[in-house]
Amino acid sequence: MIDFSVPEETLQVIETVRRFIESELRPAEQIVDEHESVPRDLARSIRDKARALGLYAMDMPVSVGGGGLSTIDMCLVEEQFGWTSDVLVRRAFGAVPATLMSCSDSQREKYLLPAVAGDIIVAFAMSEAGAGSDAAGIKTIAMRDGDDYILNGSKHFISDANVADAFMVTALTDPGKGHRGISLFLVDRDAEGVTVGREQRLMGLHGLSHCELFFNNVRLSQGQRLGEEGEGMALALGTGNRQRLRAVAARAVGTASRLLQMSLDYANERKQFGTEIASFQMIQAMLADMAVDIYAARSMVLNAAWEVDQGREPRAKISMVKLFASEMLGRVADKAVQIFGGMGYCSEMPVERLYRDARVQRILDGTSEIHRIAVARDLLKRGLSI
Repeated sequence: MIDFSVPEETLQVIETVRRFIESELRPAEQIVDEHESVPRDLARSIRDKARALGLYAMDMPVSVGGGGLSTIDMCLVEEQFGWTSDVLVRRAFGAVPATLMSCSDSQREKYLLPAVAGDIIVAFAMSEAGAGSDAAGIKTIAMRDGDDYILNGSKHFISDANVADAFMVTALTDPGKGHRGISLFLVDRDAEGVTVGREQRLMGLHGLSHCELFFNNVRLSQGQRLGEEGEGMALALGTGNRQRLRAVAARAVGTASRLLQMSLDYANERKQFGTEIASFQMIQAMLADMAVDIYAARSMVLNAAWEVDQGREPRAKISMVKLFASEMLGRVADKAVQIFGGMGYCSEMPVERLYRDARVQRILDGTSEIHRIAVARDLLKRGLSI
């Protein structure tokens, strides 16, 4: 028999996160969106409060100071994260790249443990102007110079670049081997030759910086290479599926749930032609479609999360989940704006910001088109194996 019940200890964590978001993060959403930044005092305050409650780096193993939550537990927590803005979640609960678990002993002390403790921020630098979904198409290169490497190139759309203390950078160490010639390096922000470039302003996700990075003859020791030469893509993408499942798909379920709740509240309050618009069948149909979409996405997320916790690697299934959940959020956000009418298009209402933020989910961590290709290839290779 399949048991869908949630353990009491997990419910307690979810409720603690929910209350924290409601009291500490939601009140700051509008000012962060308008000013497109998180004040340093606020960032420090919410981080320290989250750490005091044991809510920082909940997805990282207990052995390195994290919360040790399972994939299912983390997906349920990520749903709560979806009820507020991404940058506030990052500042409060951390965004520690799981790839740091591959650190050597010396790297562990300098990067992994401080990142899990919230003392430093390590940003992932992989995307380039000519290499987005095609992650193996990078041009940044790290050539041998004796025992060292010389790093040259550039990155763009790097989240948290303006606040990061260090970067995990993918670079070609053997251009003739394609993706097998890519290695991963830990690069300090203050290293000579590292420049954080302009911030690339986006339609949504205001407050979360996305910047260009430039590397000009940056000298790196072998001790700054993460893993072996040629393992860069495997390390960089090895944890990508879990990121898509949790931070994209599960969080999309949370954001969609917030939009549905806002739409329900508004439909019951707003009157047209002498009655609440919730009584209109067209409005009811939209609300019903939103609820069905959310239920389907949540079920997909938790099923895939369960498989991960069983030690499986359901790559094609996670592509399905990421594709469906991100597209679902777009549909729900669009219906929410329609239900709110003119007020939904007004920047003083949260629904307008959530609509803008939702659009990028179909692009980041692999576009919808890329995941459709991944699903189709798996079907053609293995047949239906859900």
